[in-house]
Amino acid sequence: MAAPLLEIAGLTKRFGGVYANRDVTFDVRHGEIVGLIGPNGAGKTTLFNLVTGFIRPDAGTVRFDGADVTGMRPDRLCHRGVARTFQILKPFPRLTVEENVMIGALARGDAMESARATARRALASVGLEHKRDGLARGLSTGQRKRLEMARALATGPRLLLLDEITGGVDQPSIPGLIDLVGSLRSEGLTLLVIEHNMRVIMSLADRVVFLHLGEKLAEGAPREITAHPEVVSLYLGRRRDGH
Repeated sequence: MAAPLLEIAGLTKRFGGVYANRDVTFDVRHGEIVGLIGPNGAGKTTLFNLVTGFIRPDAGTVRFDGADVTGMRPDRLCHRGVARTFQILKPFPRLTVEENVMIGALARGDAMESARATARRALASVGLEHKRDGLARGLSTGQRKRLEMARALATGPRLLLLDEITGGVDQPSIPGLIDLVGSLRSEGLTLLVIEHNMRVIMSLADRVVFLHLGEKLAEGAPREITAHPEVVSLYLGRRRDGH
């Protein structure tokens, strides 16, 4: 069994008297796709923020590739090989698609022309090379999701955290996004994915972690999770549409 690339142990975060995450423990091994699911308010995005250094935990540790990176700044984590996308899409609307992705490449300190070449490779990998000269504000939601991924890929990550890759995307665009995520893994990336669409999780994930009210209640293979009594009662029982 491959060694963990990401290790989360006892991760806890409170906002006032409310636990957003409480004693969350799991790992992500090299080359895996791990899905993170749960109802709204379960603490999924907070967990992403803790792992990527946007907020500091009250307790617990985050280890990446064997090193303790708990509370490390996002820019330093980026240099180590951790990148993420965001649920709320905020491209720079007055910049071109290529310029948006160059920002990711420049985060690694690349020279301008090197950043441009990196951006073009990233855009090609997500199927947006034909849009590179257009303004980002002209992209559809599905294309903006791809732009977010391209910008993250331009930083040269080994671990990529994807926050709701199909959220707000029209149904015909979803299969292409699923194929894209699968292709990223085939290129050597390790992925941790927040997703509400269970069909997407079933298609992609090797393992699934279920959060509820900030705590991990279940972990296992996708089919094990969809049959887990607490997952069915607290989550799937109210989501018969499969989304």
